[in-house]
Amino acid sequence: MSAEVLRIHPDEPEAELVGYVSQCVERGQVVALPTDTFYGLAVDPVNLRAVEQIYELKSRAKHKPLSLLVGSTAQGYELARGLDSAFDKLAERFWPGPLTIIVKAGSKLPLRVTAYTGNVAIRVPEAPIARAVVDRLGLPITATSANLAGHPECSNARCVREQLGDKIPLIVDGGPTARTVPTTIVDLSGGGNSWMILREGAIPTHEIALALQH
Repeated sequence: MSAEVLRIHPDEPEAELVGYVSQCVERGQVVALPTDTFYGLAVDPVNLRAVEQIYELKSRAKHKPLSLLVGSTAQGYELARGLDSAFDKLAERFWPGPLTIIVKAGSKLPLRVTAYTGNVAIRVPEAPIARAVVDRLGLPITATSANLAGHPECSNARCVREQLGDKIPLIVDGGPTARTVPTTIVDLSGGGNSWMILREGAIPTHEIALALQH
C-alpha cells in the first residue's frame, strides 16, 4: 500500500476535500493531517479497530492513551466527567491552541482509547484543516503524532510519507505546521482544581499558573 497524498489549503480548507477526508475517517481509515504542532494520526476514537491500528503502526506502548481533538469546549464536556473551574479557565484562555488537557473520561469513550487509565487528553486545535474535519464529522478525532515510535515527529507531509507512507492510506498535505514544539500537557485528572504539568511545550508553565490564579 502506498499512501495517497491529498493537498489541502492550510488556511482555507476546501469543503469537498474536507468531506473526502471525513469519509475516510468514518470508514475506519487512518489519516495523517497537520495539527497546531506536528502532523497527527486521525481516526474515529469510538472505532476500536481503527484505534488498534494506530497502536500497531506506531508501535505505541499500549498503556499510553491517545489524545483527542475536539471542536469546542462544549464537546470536551461531552467526553469528560468531573470537570472543575480549572478546566474552564484553561480552555477559555488557551483554546483553540496548543494546550492538551488531561481529564477524567466520560462514559461515551471506550476504555481502550484511555489505555484503560480512565483519563482522556483533549484539545481544541487552532489548525484549520484539523478543525474543519472535526466540525464536519461532529465527532472528536485522535491526534497522536504521525511518526514511528523512536523517530522524530513530523512538521511536513514528506516526513510522514517517509515514515508511514506504506502503512496508511491517506496523508493530507497542508504544508508545514505552524509550530515545531509539542503541545503543553496539563493533567487535571486529580480533580479538586489540582493541576500538574506533564510536558512543557508551546505554552510556558508560568502562563498556565497565571491563568489558573484568576
